[in-house]
Amino acid sequence: MKTAEPALNQSQKATRSRMGNRMKESITGWVFVGIAALLICIFFFYPMIQALILSFQTGKGMNLKFNGLDNYTRLFIDTTFIMAVKNTFIYLLFQVPLMVVLALFISVLLNDRNLKFKGFFRTAIFLPCITSLVAYSVVFKYLFAPDGLVNGMLLGLHVIGTPIQWITDPFWAKITIIIAITWRWTGYNMIFYLSGLQNIDSSIYEAARIDGASAVRQFFSITVPLLKPIILFTSITSTIGTLQLFDEVVNITKGGPGNATTTISQYIYNLSFKYSPDFGYAATVSYSIVIMVIILSFIQFKVAGERNG
Repeated sequence: MKTAEPALNQSQKATRSRMGNRMKESITGWVFVGIAALLICIFFFYPMIQALILSFQTGKGMNLKFNGLDNYTRLFIDTTFIMAVKNTFIYLLFQVPLMVVLALFISVLLNDRNLKFKGFFRTAIFLPCITSLVAYSVVFKYLFAPDGLVNGMLLGLHVIGTPIQWITDPFWAKITIIIAITWRWTGYNMIFYLSGLQNIDSSIYEAARIDGASAVRQFFSITVPLLKPIILFTSITSTIGTLQLFDEVVNITKGGPGNATTTISQYIYNLSFKYSPDFGYAATVSYSIVIMVIILSFIQFKVAGERNG
């Protein structure tokens, strides 16, 4: 009996030691999670709630008072806001599908095993994503100037007879913005598609080739279906990014001519800092973007779900 007691005590000590270690690991984990959650609440959720409260207020500076839903009803009669929404949705409807299709096409080409210098091409296409927004916008502004490189090349090739007013014409200014956004963000989406393509078993394509499927048939019957989750993800993130479009418009066209290229985000900036400051209404316009994002994301999830079903 005297020899059994030390063994029992040793077993209890080992059990308590393991429990103590698990408790320490658990506490450490909760500390890290707690710090992250606290920072998220302070820097994300608190400003969101404050902006929501602000959207129901009106006044100048700190002299604010609640005005109910007046700011939200004002959205429907604000011609500048309506113009900004139209411009933003034009960018959205043309640029997002173009960018997604182009990124998917490029990723398929760069995933070819027989292609040489793949690393160089991938890097070159991705580089625009990490360039300065202001720097590349200024470069585009000069490229598409009346006497810029683009007009010079088109005139030299006799494609056009007179220089195109890329910046000052309402139609061509929108085209310039669409080209600039597509150039910058296509490589970003390409990386997601490349990672997805590299996770597809090559034996699937080999079996399709044995069955006589052409490259086009393989693309639409194998590649696209297997990349549907990534296509949905890039579509939603691109939609959110386009709804928040700001830098390119401000630096290339400044929202002009008139308000022909003004976006919702630029209008929020103007309401807050350019015009007579109206932070309450600016917060309301900000939340209109939130509503649009929720609606469009729901539609995209719904469409993708139905197609998957």
